[in-house]
Amino acid sequence: MELVPIGSFARQSGLTVKALRHYDTLGLLPPARVDPATRHRWYAPDQLDRARRIRRLRALELPLAEVRAVLAAPDGGRARLIAYRRDVEARLARDQRILHGLVHLIEGDDMPDPTESAAPPERQLAADLFNLVWTLLEQPGRSTEDDDRMVHAAHASRYHWGQVGGPEQIAIGEWQCARVYSVLGRSEPALHHARRCLAIASTADVPAWLVASAHEGLARACLVAGNREEALRERSAARGVLETVGDPEDRQVVEDDLASLAL
Repeated sequence: MELVPIGSFARQSGLTVKALRHYDTLGLLPPARVDPATRHRWYAPDQLDRARRIRRLRALELPLAEVRAVLAAPDGGRARLIAYRRDVEARLARDQRILHGLVHLIEGDDMPDPTESAAPPERQLAADLFNLVWTLLEQPGRSTEDDDRMVHAAHASRYHWGQVGGPEQIAIGEWQCARVYSVLGRSEPALHHARRCLAIASTADVPAWLVASAHEGLARACLVAGNREEALRERSAARGVLETVGDPEDRQVVEDDLASLAL
């Protein structure tokens, strides 16, 4: 088997010479041979697959310790990559909340003071449960118990909105249930709640941004179900409705959610 010098191997793998030397030091990708006199490194052609996988994982900002664990995992690292994806989704949810808060701050919008007026107990409970769901969605490294709490809180919030809210709040509650199930990869309930959200939003007097958001939620659920064609149609429908939304902040919220769809 003809060995390849480090420069050629770097070009073929897409890694830099510096990175290859670093991965050798870490024991992550040691060369097939090191010349004892010159210390030149030589690699075997069958090491290319591992090198390219390392490059791809690092491009996804996977920490080196996790890269090592993924490469060593008997399932090809699928379970660890799913866990990492959940952390990325949690970070994305946090970043979207921070971005929207910054927009309000920059524009000089007044943020409501929760001490100024007290909402009716059940309405406050619905809102608190809704916010709890977002806290859990933004939490990295969620446990199975956290996932269960998130599901129960989403349904409880939706129930209480059904008692004290109008069509807008109920549709948003259905949307949140769909988002939770989509994040958890559970397509059947995700589709059910996304379709309920769209049905309510399409027949009630609700803001146009909520109709667009309903289409976005259904697109996300379709992706989880493996129906990319329908997901594309729903994304297109959401963008069509967004053209009628005048408020740039409302439009941006939905646009951010659409941008996070893996289409």
